[in-house]
Amino acid sequence: MQLFKTTSLISALLLAGLSHAAELRVLTHSSFAVAKPLLAQFEQQNGVKLNIIKAGDAGEMVNKLILTRANPIADVVYGIDNTMMGKAAAAGVLLPEPAERKSGQPQLPGATSIDYGYVTLNYDKAWFAKKQLPLPKTLDDLTRPAYKDLLVVENPATSSPGLAFLLSTISAMGETKAMAFWAKLRDNGVKVSKGWTEAYYTDFSRNGGARPIVVSYATSPAAEVFYSKEKLSTSPTANLLLPGAVFQQVEGAALVKGGQQAALARKFIAFLRSDAVQKDIPTSMWMYPVQPGIALDPVFQHAEKPAAHSTPDQQQIAANSAGWVGKWTRIVLKSGQ
Repeated sequence: MQLFKTTSLISALLLAGLSHAAELRVLTHSSFAVAKPLLAQFEQQNGVKLNIIKAGDAGEMVNKLILTRANPIADVVYGIDNTMMGKAAAAGVLLPEPAERKSGQPQLPGATSIDYGYVTLNYDKAWFAKKQLPLPKTLDDLTRPAYKDLLVVENPATSSPGLAFLLSTISAMGETKAMAFWAKLRDNGVKVSKGWTEAYYTDFSRNGGARPIVVSYATSPAAEVFYSKEKLSTSPTANLLLPGAVFQQVEGAALVKGGQQAALARKFIAFLRSDAVQKDIPTSMWMYPVQPGIALDPVFQHAEKPAAHSTPDQQQIAANSAGWVGKWTRIVLKSGQ
């Protein structure tokens, strides 16, 4: 018994010392949700303590990287995507992507791709059935009186899904027509929320809000089934995959310039691309894994991979997104929303 107690004490001291040996600061968006046992395994195998720093939406996360670049708050960042990569690159807050990690599809130039998904419109099935209102068939339908005050979107200045949706409309319509479309949406009562969490869990009618159409993800209907307390067999929400309303979002990870623990940061990026984490991502963060051959949970039958999407290339996004967001803000928020 005494030997057991002594051995246990030594083990505890070793673990305590190990936990203080190194700290890896990981900056993420608020939706980061890799399973805790996997994170604990990484810590144990690498003799490191993970400090997960959740920084809100991806847009807020990148802004924090830029504001703290003189004294970086993280060593590695996960959740940067193709809507925000140009902004991060222009600010010089990331280190170049290692060439050996360019495998996997789709890719994210400037970072290591980890997962991808599709930003699109979701709707509340019960709301439309109760109102007996036909579903919109085009984006222009959303500007008509029948759909007044029904749509909630995220602010593209602070939200990556919000920016993604704006970019998809511009890619499909061209800048001039897209801005005219947004002006019509403004006049038809579109609501703008700060980020996805507010839009989906506060404003969306499925969750007690007043808006039956929300900018979300093509996998959201599957998540509704997965998390349902009543064990649903069909989803209460569905996608509106309208032309011009689908954006392919690619998320990645990168080393933070000026950060510490570069070797451990690279190991963490490799960990995010491991089979175990790639298999965990679909039902924890509701994105698709970039590594081939990863089996999806059966609940993904309720998700929908769009046949087409309207996604500008990364160079277009980098060159124009700031100007587009500025114009959008003047047009949509000028009424003081």
